[in-house]
Amino acid sequence: MSGPLTPSQTVGPFFGVGLPFEQIASPGSAGVIRIEGQVLDGNGQPVPDALLEIWQIGSGFGRSRTDAEGAFSFVVVKPAPTPAPDGRMQAPHWNVTVFARGLLRHLVTRMYFPDETAANATDAVLNLVEPARRETLIAKSCGGVLHFDVRLQGERETVFFAI
Repeated sequence: MSGPLTPSQTVGPFFGVGLPFEQIASPGSAGVIRIEGQVLDGNGQPVPDALLEIWQIGSGFGRSRTDAEGAFSFVVVKPAPTPAPDGRMQAPHWNVTVFARGLLRHLVTRMYFPDETAANATDAVLNLVEPARRETLIAKSCGGVLHFDVRLQGERETVFFAI
């Protein structure tokens, strides 16, 4: 017996008790960097209730909610290059997962570092992305802080991976 399909539900709601998570590194420690950005919808408007998680093998895990301006931040140590399944080295990067209202499933992307030009040029995953869109995965250096916006749709939409 088969019936009609049940529609998917959007991600959330998020309960505050499970959201707080200590940062990966302590501000002021050696090698620590700050990542800041915004989550923006298809009209370029801030998404005030998104949740971002970042992780990297051997480097840790972080979680940040967006505020009323769609802003998020992480305090991290830059991860080292990691081996890919084929044995080649991947450029240093953070794996990023985005949860937000209106999404039927979470989104997965990566954030690469702007000072890793040579490593980025040989990264197998980054090279799967068409050249004109790779910039959406590379943070920008802004006065000692890395800036990385996540655009859910529209012009300059962040590249997301089907996993």
